Amino acid sequence: MPLRFLSVLFAAILSLSATEALAVEPENTLIIELKTGEVKIELLPEVAPKHVERIKTLAREGAYDGVAFHRVIEGFMAQTGDVEHGKGANMARAGTGGSSYPDLPAEFSKLPFERGTVGMARSQNPNSGNSQFFIMFEEGSFLNGQYTVFGRVIEGMGHVDNIKKGSRSGNGAIDGEPDRMIKVTVGG
Repeated sequence: MPLRFLSVLFAAILSLSATEALAVEPENTLIIELKTGEVKIELLPEVAPKHVERIKTLAREGAYDGVAFHRVIEGFMAQTGDVEHGKGANMARAGTGGSSYPDLPAEFSKLPFERGTVGMARSQNPNSGNSQFFIMFEEGSFLNGQYTVFGRVIEGMGHVDNIKKGSRSGNGAIDGEPDRMIKVTVGG
């Protein structure tokens, strides 16, 4: 009897997780097409409304299409979103640019940086987030309260795991041709 109860409980938990993933509004779903498949991100406007709006604006403009993952550190995170310098063959300045929009004020929260968390990249200035963002491969509690969380991967984390890694000695810089976001759209 206890084993049957545990089986039913486990099935109920799985069902709730699937229902929660399906319950994400299309308007708050970011879809990133990678060479290995789609990554779906639940955007969190109640946590970081200005950052979510910026990401959706850039996605709708097609600004993220073809942008490279210019900094990817195994066991840490994959960074992308430099719409100014992250396209084309010359990646020398990738990671130094942003968009034509002004920088955003930080929207720090109590949400932890865990596997699949999506956060806004910035310079030393907390109010310098613009277009670049990163997806966590693993937990990174040292980032908690220091960077704006605006989303979380709800499907396709295996595709994120397959993004070409850079070297730790080069702070995640990619040798050769980096992987790219083929197409980024809003909607589920």
